[in-house]
Amino acid sequence: MYQIVSATVGDFGVGAMSRYSPPKRKRVGRPSRPVTIAGVLGVILVLAAIIAWCYYSASLHKANLLTTERLDLNKDGFVIRNQAGVVIFKMAFRSGTLDLDSCSKEGPILRCDKSMAGNIHFFIETVKPKDTVECYRVRWDELEEHRLVEHVMSCSGAHWYGGAETRLQHWPIVLQGHQAPKPFITGDIHSNHEAFGGILERYWLSSNATAIKINDSVPFHLGWDETNKTLFFQARYGDSPYKPEPDNPHHVTLSYRVCVGHDVTSIHKYMVRRYFNKPNKVPSEAVFRQPIWSTKALEEVNQEKILKYASDIQKNGFNCSHLELYDRHTSGYGEFDLDPIKFPNTSAMFQKLKEDGFQVTSWTHPFVNYNSVNFGVGVERGLFVRVPGSQLPALVRWWNGIAGILDFTNPEARDWYALNLRTLKNKYGVVSFKFDAGETSYLPQQFSTFVPLQDPSTFTRRYTEMAIPFNDRAELRSGYQSQNISCFFRIIDRDSLWGYTLGLKSIIPTVLTISILGYQFILPDIIGGNTNSNLTGLPDRELYIRWLELSAFMPAMQFSLPPWHFDDKVVNIAKKFTALHESLVAPRVLELAGEVLYTGDPIIRPLWWIATDDEAAYKVDSQFLIGNDLLVAPVLEPGKQERDIYLPAGRWRSYKGEYFDKGPVYLTDYPVDLDEVAYFVWSG
Repeated sequence: MYQIVSATVGDFGVGAMSRYSPPKRKRVGRPSRPVTIAGVLGVILVLAAIIAWCYYSASLHKANLLTTERLDLNKDGFVIRNQAGVVIFKMAFRSGTLDLDSCSKEGPILRCDKSMAGNIHFFIETVKPKDTVECYRVRWDELEEHRLVEHVMSCSGAHWYGGAETRLQHWPIVLQGHQAPKPFITGDIHSNHEAFGGILERYWLSSNATAIKINDSVPFHLGWDETNKTLFFQARYGDSPYKPEPDNPHHVTLSYRVCVGHDVTSIHKYMVRRYFNKPNKVPSEAVFRQPIWSTKALEEVNQEKILKYASDIQKNGFNCSHLELYDRHTSGYGEFDLDPIKFPNTSAMFQKLKEDGFQVTSWTHPFVNYNSVNFGVGVERGLFVRVPGSQLPALVRWWNGIAGILDFTNPEARDWYALNLRTLKNKYGVVSFKFDAGETSYLPQQFSTFVPLQDPSTFTRRYTEMAIPFNDRAELRSGYQSQNISCFFRIIDRDSLWGYTLGLKSIIPTVLTISILGYQFILPDIIGGNTNSNLTGLPDRELYIRWLELSAFMPAMQFSLPPWHFDDKVVNIAKKFTALHESLVAPRVLELAGEVLYTGDPIIRPLWWIATDDEAAYKVDSQFLIGNDLLVAPVLEPGKQERDIYLPAGRWRSYKGEYFDKGPVYLTDYPVDLDEVAYFVWSG
């Protein structure tokens, strides 16, 4: 035990030294194992921290690299934000994810060369065509063979419009169930309930002021999912009617453009002016002013019945823009001249109709039945769509039999068809034609055409072009990229029903939809619908009246079943509304029709057109505007003589003389008698 001895400062003498014994020196050995491990771990942690910091810095750099002013790109998709920073558009990459290490930024272009599945060419380019519009060009080229490309657009958080005429039509679009992507081509929704309709375009518009246009070259398939509220945009050639380019048979491209504007109306105006065709003239003024009368509802079609029908129109005090000969007037389907048995003196009949002030149009179609005298002509001259690898016609089934279908990509077939129409016109004074069918769904599953069709809907486009020489009073029911054809486009046949499935309630959503797609000279089909399934031969009387009233506020009216088949009250209501159409509606429609040539703006407009900040206006599907200043609210429910009406902000004067200037306002149970349509005029 050590003894502590006191000493004074400087006491280092011998005495002090003798009292101090230095400690024995310990032997130095190797460090213990725990110390070694701790050191190694420390080094590893330092390296990990350095690596993490580098990765974090690289991630920040990459995140910044894959971001533009309003667009954020990641491996799974991209989002677009508005000026306030709110996400207004979401697109996910379903068929593959991007390899972000292959991505780069070159000015306004984000570009990637690889996905997790292989080599691609992908880019998003930001384009600012004007101060109030920003667009994004998106393209995904799949360089791996036999692969498809699929992107998924979210519909959540907005109301969407456009696309196609459908059997069950809603406004805005309502997604129902789950549909795997299927070819987005024109179809007959009467014969195929799941098809897309006869009028369609690759264009959609949202209440978030965004619009998307799929490029024409894409082998485009559309699907949807109700649960997730998404649309599937898919490009593929496998198991599809689309055909690849011969020099690039195995690679597929999905490309589209998304544009964002200040509000839904302004962005739609931009898209229409930039991407849609425009008509070059306004069709016949008479058709806008006075109703068409079709012979479709006649039990028999012959010379006697047609002359009586024309006489009854005049006896009952109605005007007529033209009389339409519909079906059953030729000897066979595929022939053009009238049946000499049914019409023993055709020239005399046409002369009588002309003397009585009737213009006459005739029904036509692209089919030549196998038992028609013209079928052999078509086979001999190669006028039909053919069996692949053969000169044989590819037979198709349509609602009047089995036929060859004329190949309108073949100049000789076009000339032959047009010659027959001109002959009928010159021989009898027929002024124009009702061009029926034309949908891609009537092409056989496997077919060959004179000019190969990479997009089958091009067939619809070629058929609609046949109406151009007769467009003053011509009528079409199909359309694809056909907005420049200056004729009337008729919505598909309606049934004599009240509902949304091809019934009365479907008319406004359908007319608004095809208006948004750029087709403005619209026929809403025959008043009262088609009564084929009605055992009495007549639709419900109230349904007929409400249908008539709605039609009076459409661009043109079309009768087939005449009002005198009901009673005198129905005749008087019909007279009242045909007169109202001519005096109130037609002048406004004609003014707007002239503007269509330059703007492409709808004649029949949704309420949100003038109320872009009004959430309620985006959901109204039973009212519409003619221009910006005439609001129409027809009764579309059975047994009702009142309805709820929504008036956007502004000062409105009702047809009864009332003023409403505290808008937006709901008018609950607003009274509308059976012989009335509620309408309101903007008064400042």
